[in-house]
Amino acid sequence: MLANEGGKRYCSVREAYGKALAELGRTNESVVVLEADVGGSTKSSLFGGEFPERYFNMGICELNMVNTAAGLAMEGFTPFVNTFAVFMTSRALDPIQSMIAYDGLNVKLAGAYCGLSDSYDGASHQAITDIAVMRTIPGMTVVSVSDAAEAEAAVRALADYPGPAFLRLSRADAPVIYERGCDFKVGKGIVCRDGNDVTLIGTGTVVSRCLEAAARLKELGIDAAVIDMHTIKPIDESLILKYAKRTKAIVTVEEHSVCGGFGSAVAEVIVKRYPIPMDIIGIETFAESGDYEELLDKFGLGSQRITEACRQIVQRKQNWKGDSL
Repeated sequence: MLANEGGKRYCSVREAYGKALAELGRTNESVVVLEADVGGSTKSSLFGGEFPERYFNMGICELNMVNTAAGLAMEGFTPFVNTFAVFMTSRALDPIQSMIAYDGLNVKLAGAYCGLSDSYDGASHQAITDIAVMRTIPGMTVVSVSDAAEAEAAVRALADYPGPAFLRLSRADAPVIYERGCDFKVGKGIVCRDGNDVTLIGTGTVVSRCLEAAARLKELGIDAAVIDMHTIKPIDESLILKYAKRTKAIVTVEEHSVCGGFGSAVAEVIVKRYPIPMDIIGIETFAESGDYEELLDKFGLGSQRITEACRQIVQRKQNWKGDSL
């Protein structure tokens, strides 16, 4: 399943998403696609090119777009709703919560340009609170994919998965981790690399940086497991607990705020079920415009920082006696 631990090949996540939507449209006539005048950016326009009668450009009006999707879902359609993640989870939040989630409607919300990936548009377009917002909504499934192949697989899986879902998609080309046709199950994490000393759990495209850090750690004599937790809600508690008990140390990595996001979701499992040393790596401030890879490094998501966090958590584990951190 693991294609390239070194992450040397890159592929477009949004292009894979758009192609998967179009392919889905050929086999599932209930699928309709809505977008907020950003179809060229999200690549949902690839669906529109083939199925214009099932494709709706709602203009820059995210709230009305989601309202319309709710109506279509009530009539038996499966809407895929597209805009930037930051606007999906802010401007459209009212109907997402009060109509789609409250009524359990079968609407798939695709939040593009997540994290810092819309790098040159700066903080106003970067989504660093969307996971926290969406995972608190009852009944909402939350998925964050790590590469193009996983994006394609997620589209297929979510089309068959009942109820509302939020799919987090990066704007930037992502290092290849999986080949096309990879095994993807909603709610089940993927073990990318086994290990016994520390567990790195990532979500989204930073999983590739977790793999880079694991390679660095190996040179330091530290055996790191790497888990791709693509489904943040419902989270794979059994897999988290399995590796918590095996390695006795966990570090989470997310392209998102450290407050209320993916790391918080993992911590909720750990604190309730098996308290061990844990660290959360994420973003602690608004970012800025600039080169995407440089921004990731500057705001704390570089493989060197991940490596150091793992090294420190292993040291903490050695002093851990179960009664203090």
